[in-house]
Amino acid sequence: MTLPDYSWLAWTLIVLSTYLTGISKGGFAGGFGTLSVPLMALAIGPIEAAGLLLPLLLVMDALAVKAWWGHQDMAEVKRLIPGLAIGVAAATLVAGSLDEDHVRLLLGVISLLFVAYMIVKPAASRPIRPFWAWPAGIATGITSFIAHAGAPPMNLYLVPRRLPKMTFIATTTLVFAAVNLMKLPPYLWLGDINLTSAWASLALVPVAWAGVRSGLWLQHRVNERLFYRLVVLAMAIVGVQLIVKALG
Repeated sequence: MTLPDYSWLAWTLIVLSTYLTGISKGGFAGGFGTLSVPLMALAIGPIEAAGLLLPLLLVMDALAVKAWWGHQDMAEVKRLIPGLAIGVAAATLVAGSLDEDHVRLLLGVISLLFVAYMIVKPAASRPIRPFWAWPAGIATGITSFIAHAGAPPMNLYLVPRRLPKMTFIATTTLVFAAVNLMKLPPYLWLGDINLTSAWASLALVPVAWAGVRSGLWLQHRVNERLFYRLVVLAMAIVGVQLIVKALG
């Protein structure tokens, strides 16, 4: 077993990122999961960070899907799956030529647009139409592939759909489990996951499990109105962080 030769600061950020992602997967303010790769990328490369995190995401997905199974809106999941597949395929084809800072900037803008929408129009008379599942799925597939940052476009579609809290969590959990499975073969093909990163991922499984359990504990103690406020706050934090990182 050979672990990557990271500094103590890098390992600290990686452990923190993994724990925050687990909390997000457990259902507590899902936007927090988007912070993971940017936070890791403060110490290691973003592509390396994404490769290290994907096996952990699959473990967390298994735990979260088991916890939330039965509450999902399968109609919403089926609407999103085709767009997710298109987005992952498109990102795979151009993976070598993407400018990560431009993508971070785009994600930050999307996140802040989402926050602005929820503040200015929190009680819209009509939810967003199902037609937008395809564009949202494509955007989620692309951004999730690049930096596991699919939460902004996904939330931009699903939050205005006004799903009940448990249905929202279960649906996003299943959608991200699907897109992460789609990403695994391309990541292996591109070499983003290797034996050394796989050992590091395995060592972090207990941290991932603790994060998911913490998320499950927290979300059962947060009411629905506060929950959505926390999602919006998380999106604002993510948006600002992504923009600062892109322009820095």
